[in-house]
Amino acid sequence: MRLQNKTAIVTGGASGFGAGIVRKFVAEGARVMIADINGDGAAELAAELGDPAMAQSVDVSSGASVDAMVEAALKAFGQVDILVNNAGVSHLPAAMEDVSEADFDRVYNVNIKSVYLTARALVPHMKSRGTGAILNVASTAGVSPRPRLNWYNASKGWMITATRTMAVELAPEGIRVNAINPVAGETPLLKTFMGGEDTPEIRAKFLSTIPIGRFSTPEDMGNAACFLCSNEASMVTGVCMEVDGGRCI
Repeated sequence: MRLQNKTAIVTGGASGFGAGIVRKFVAEGARVMIADINGDGAAELAAELGDPAMAQSVDVSSGASVDAMVEAALKAFGQVDILVNNAGVSHLPAAMEDVSEADFDRVYNVNIKSVYLTARALVPHMKSRGTGAILNVASTAGVSPRPRLNWYNASKGWMITATRTMAVELAPEGIRVNAINPVAGETPLLKTFMGGEDTPEIRAKFLSTIPIGRFSTPEDMGNAACFLCSNEASMVTGVCMEVDGGRCI
């Protein structure tokens, strides 16, 4: 029970890597707010996990919605020990100049602006307590970019830099900030990364770039997140951990 008596907010927690993180945190003793734009999905997972979990509808690109999320978590839990910025979107693979302005804005608002909004809403609370852990779910795309995903790659590179600068600034306040960099996994975004098609041939080509030979799983993300957000990692901050089966080597 490595997260016993801890409370957490996981954005994008209703599915994919976020759900894997939520399940692991609950199994390790945490109380978790499953925050997702898919409110029904968050409610279903919360109902499955029982008393330690609660659902919250949130649009992480909206300051008012993020503020309401944090307010609800503080009302329910009394304190928030852990924030996981997991919510993310991509655009379909395309030449950089062909990505629509609407798709660019969506990637920017969900993948970048959200990290600012959650920090604005929650960091003052963590500073007041002199403790806290923030985990940003970035991507191997921010370390080893792939063609035709330019603006998604860039958003995850931004998140990696943001993680490091947040870590440096917040360390004296007792707040640790880390990131995990998954490779593609069995999540709703997988089809997007493959260009809208998920055929055995395309999948085999993608897997050939991962030395361990499989995709990242929600369980992999949950295990890495649990360590980085636990007291076991009390000396770890500013780390962007690849959880990618060797993809970035």
